[in-house]
Amino acid sequence: MTTRRQFNTLLGAFGASGVLSTLPQAAWAQRSEMARLIVGFPPGGSTDNVARRLAERLRGAYAANVIVDNRPGAGTQIAVSALKESAPDGASLLLSPPAPFSVYPFTYRKLPYAVEDVIPAAMVCSFPFAFAVGPMVPETVRNIPDFIAWAKANPTKASFGSPASGSTPHLVGSLLGKLAGIELIHVAYRGDAPGLQDLMGGQLAAYSTVLGSYLPHLKSGRLRLLAVSGAERSSFVPDLPTYREQGFDLDMTEWFGLFLPAKTPAATVQRLADAAKVAVAEPDYVRGLAEFGMTARYTGPADLAAQLRRETDMWRVNVKKIGFTAES
Repeated sequence: MTTRRQFNTLLGAFGASGVLSTLPQAAWAQRSEMARLIVGFPPGGSTDNVARRLAERLRGAYAANVIVDNRPGAGTQIAVSALKESAPDGASLLLSPPAPFSVYPFTYRKLPYAVEDVIPAAMVCSFPFAFAVGPMVPETVRNIPDFIAWAKANPTKASFGSPASGSTPHLVGSLLGKLAGIELIHVAYRGDAPGLQDLMGGQLAAYSTVLGSYLPHLKSGRLRLLAVSGAERSSFVPDLPTYREQGFDLDMTEWFGLFLPAKTPAATVQRLADAAKVAVAEPDYVRGLAEFGMTARYTGPADLAAQLRRETDMWRVNVKKIGFTAES
């Protein structure tokens, strides 16, 4: 069995990040000295912000120290692969939206991982998508039916943007077009910043992304929100009707969850879930997420796994309906 002195000697000799991926499980269970929280997005964005707030609150509860390890690229596939290749000892965990596991299996011909390579441990927040128009669209367009009517009358201008091709906001916008019986031209961007700039500048008719990305721009008057995707209206914009209220069966809420590598012991999974449950309930965490239009929300391992299965079944049908592949 690794003693405290031997553990500290290893940390000093090789560095925590290298040691923890190779330490025997007994050492991790005994000391819980360091954990890395892998994030598939660059520093500075909303996902990174959630990760850093979580890491701060998991310190001491899950591990003595928790560091954020940003692994952006390939639509989070690099981050998921990094978790897959990690030892199932609890020292590596992933913060991710569900898309890599619920959507990508139907949009990518080949993935460097399988859904079975990860274990859902805890949901830590949720947030809806929203649809907005900019100055290109007349002021008289105030809801989704208005936009559909305008798009039918102006087919060459009937476009919408999203933060990436194959992203969930892209698929939500495409589903809207399918349900409305119109062809909406999709324009893919590298993140929300350039897309929203074109929307507010009048170069793009509409945009689909998470609600929080619009909130800093609402007072400018350069964009108008038309719908939110949740089952209920958002407390952040209570006057904004849902898609369903406007006659379109789009009830989708995004979330971030914590995942562990396959074969991680059940006790370790539960320990992370218990620590996350406490963290998500902290008032500072709740207030911090609200700045990004997110709601702090906890779901444990079994319920989260069931939700992921339901969403996977839903996207299996919807991706086929849209006809999108990453190669298309």
